[in-house]
Amino acid sequence: MGDFGVIGDVSMVIVETLTQALRGLSQVEPPIAELNDLSETVQTPPPKLTVFLYDIAEDPSSRNRPPVRSRPPEPPTVRKPPMALLLRYLITPWGGDQATQHRMLGRALQTFYDDAILDGAQLSGSLAASTDALHLSLTPLALDQKSWVWYAIQKPYRLSLNYEVRVVNLDSAVETAVRPVRSRVFDGTPTS
Repeated sequence: MGDFGVIGDVSMVIVETLTQALRGLSQVEPPIAELNDLSETVQTPPPKLTVFLYDIAEDPSSRNRPPVRSRPPEPPTVRKPPMALLLRYLITPWGGDQATQHRMLGRALQTFYDDAILDGAQLSGSLAASTDALHLSLTPLALDQKSWVWYAIQKPYRLSLNYEVRVVNLDSAVETAVRPVRSRVFDGTPTS
C-alpha cells in the first residue's frame, strides 16, 4: 500500500529502471536518467534522460471502490479506499549528439514496451513488498498538446516521450474503528 510518499517512490522506480536500461548504450560515458523539473539548465555530461512529472490526476475508472477493512488479528477498522492516481511524465534526452539522444529515446521506448508493468522486486520505497503494479503506457499526444506542456514550463520544444503511469494507490490516513456485532434481536413483525 502507498503512503504519502508513493508519488516520489514511483518516480524513483522509473528513474532506476531507465538508468539500468541505459547502461549498455555507451562504454565511455553511459547515459543516466534523473528526476528533474526542468526549471534549470540540465547539466551534461554525461548524457541524460530527464524524468519530469508534469501532471497528477485521479483515475476515474477506479472511483467507488469499497472501503478497506482491517484483517484479524488487528482490531476491526474501516478506511476509505485508496485514491487511484494517474501520473504523467515527460521523458527527454539531453547531451551527446542527436544519434545518442535518439538511442536514449529508443531504449526508453523499448524498456517500457518490453516491461510495461512494473511490479514485485522492481518496486521500492512504500511500494516494496506490495501487490501493487504500475502500468506504463505511451500517451498519444498531438504535437500541439506536447507543445503546450513545453510552453507551460517556459522552455523551447524538444523531442520527448509522454508516459502515463496508472494506477498508483494513495492510501487514506483516516481509519475508523468498527465495533463487531455481538447480538441481534429479531421480533418477527413484518416490515412494509
